[in-house]
Amino acid sequence: MSVAAVFLAALVTALATGLGALPLLLGRRIEGWLGLGTAVAAGFMAGASVGLFWEGAGSSAGRTILGAVLGALFIIATRGALGHHRHLEFGALRGADALGALMIVGVMTLHSFTEGIGVGVSFGDGAALGALIATAIAVHNIPEGLAISLVLVPRGVSVRRAGAWSVFSSLPQPLMAVPAFLLVEWFEPVLPVGLGFAGGAMIWMVGAQLVPDALRTASPASVAGALGAAAAAMIGLQLVLLG
Repeated sequence: MSVAAVFLAALVTALATGLGALPLLLGRRIEGWLGLGTAVAAGFMAGASVGLFWEGAGSSAGRTILGAVLGALFIIATRGALGHHRHLEFGALRGADALGALMIVGVMTLHSFTEGIGVGVSFGDGAALGALIATAIAVHNIPEGLAISLVLVPRGVSVRRAGAWSVFSSLPQPLMAVPAFLLVEWFEPVLPVGLGFAGGAMIWMVGAQLVPDALRTASPASVAGALGAAAAAMIGLQLVLLG
């Protein structure tokens, strides 16, 4: 397996994330379901974090837990630092909307580092396994792109820009896949820490950012229903792809 082929496979997984924005092209009055859209995004992230913890624990439960704690602490510290900037901007967004958008794109970008390592390590074990994992991650990235778009588009970001930010969040995948492929023995032990880190960051975002945001414009029952359905769908998808 050549380095160029590994990079190309990981690049395809990154580009697949942009497909998650496409369903929002059908929305006519998407600003009217801001709360439900945020709840669905929270569900996708919660479901993804379950998969991350499960996969990491399969290699090392201790390192996964350590990564989860570090991930949550990192996001808490980052949000605290950014929260002091009252005039924070993220594209056309300002203030709290900008902070929320920046945090979800940032969290998903961190998550992509572990996915890139996973692709590279998998190719290090053989072309067939690498192709399977890359395909699974590409499909898995589509609802992750949708999660990002569900947060950005109702707040005024265009679908095209939301798709572009979704792809941007996955660019670490091809960047990390190549070194992980070349240095499998070094990257494999740190993978559980990375998986836990991404999962911890996601769980914190769900509980402290996305759910409170959703509850501002939607009822608790509808938020719980949308979150639960999205989480179940994401977990089911992961079981089908990687089970």
